Amino acid sequence: MKHYQVVGIGNAIVDVIAQCDDSFLGLMGIEKGIMQLVERERAETLFEAMENRTRTPGGSVGNTIAGLGNLGLTTAFIGRVRDDLLGSFYEAALNAEGTDFPNPPVAGTDLPTSRSMIFVTPDGERSMNTYLGISAELSTEDVSLEVVENCDILFLEGYLFDKDHGKAAFLKAAQGCHRGGGRAGIALSDPFCVDRHRADFRRLVRDQMDYVIGNQHEWESLYQTDLESALKQASAECGMIVCTRSGADVILIRGSERVEVPVRRVVPLDATGAGDQFAAGFLYGYATGESLATAGAMGCTAAAEVIGHYGARPETDIRALFAAKGLL
Repeated sequence: MKHYQVVGIGNAIVDVIAQCDDSFLGLMGIEKGIMQLVERERAETLFEAMENRTRTPGGSVGNTIAGLGNLGLTTAFIGRVRDDLLGSFYEAALNAEGTDFPNPPVAGTDLPTSRSMIFVTPDGERSMNTYLGISAELSTEDVSLEVVENCDILFLEGYLFDKDHGKAAFLKAAQGCHRGGGRAGIALSDPFCVDRHRADFRRLVRDQMDYVIGNQHEWESLYQTDLESALKQASAECGMIVCTRSGADVILIRGSERVEVPVRRVVPLDATGAGDQFAAGFLYGYATGESLATAGAMGCTAAAEVIGHYGARPETDIRALFAAKGLL
C-alpha cells in the first residue's frame, strides 16, 4: 500500500491557452482579465475559436500538488475526468509529473472533462473562461480510503464545497486522513464561495481541519468581521491558520505563535497560480517539519517564481531557490 506525503482533492481542469488580440476578445464577447464560468455550448464555441492552442493540466489544488511533486514529495491528486481526449491528457500529464491520479477517467457519462479556455493578449492579460463539466461532480465515491488513510497531509479545494456531494466527499476524506494519523486542511478558495456556505465552512474549519489557508477577503468573509478579529476567531477554532494579503506580509498563526513573513513586491508577468504555488511552498515546509517562518518564506518564494512567467506551474527548480535563500 503506497504512502503519500501530500494528497490533494480538487477540480481537475485542463487549461487550454491561445494568444489573441483585444479585437478578438471584443468579437467573441470575452470580458478581459477575469475568470468567468461558462456553460457547455459557450465552452465549445470558444474552444473551436482558439488557434494554435496549447494544453496544460490545471485546477487550483492540482497546481499545488504539481508544485509539491516538483519539490520531490510523494503526491496523489483525487479528481474527476471523463474518458475523452482532455481527460486522457490530464491523467497522462499528472503521471508524467510524478503525481498519482488514482481515479481512472469515467466512461459512459454525458459531462465532458472540465476545461478553462484562456486567451492571452499581447499585454500579458489572461482572460479565463471556465467550464466546470465533470470535475464539479466529485463525490464520496471518488474518495479512496486507501489513499486518504495513507497520507501525511490532505489538502482540499474550497471551490468543490459548492455542492452537497462535494461537502460529503470532503468529510469522508478528512475523517479517513485523521484515522490514518494524518493532518487535513483546506484552501478557502473564494470569498463568494465562503459567502454561500459560511455555516458549513465554519463547521468544517472548527471540527475537521488542522490547518486552513485563505486570503484576507476570504477570512473576513468567513467570520464577517475585520481581519484581526477574524484571525483571532479562526485561531481559537483551528490548529493553524495562514492568511495571504496581496503584496503585504503573510500571517501564520499556530496556537500562541504568530509569525509575519515579509513579501517582496514585484510586478507580475502573469499572476495566475500565485496562491496555488504559495500553498505548495508552505505545505512543503509544513510536511518536512520546518518552522512557521520558514514554511511561510518557502510559500512566498514559490509564489514569486510562478508570477515571473506565463502559466500556473513552476518552471525552475524551487528547491534550488529555497537553498539559495538559506531555507533548506
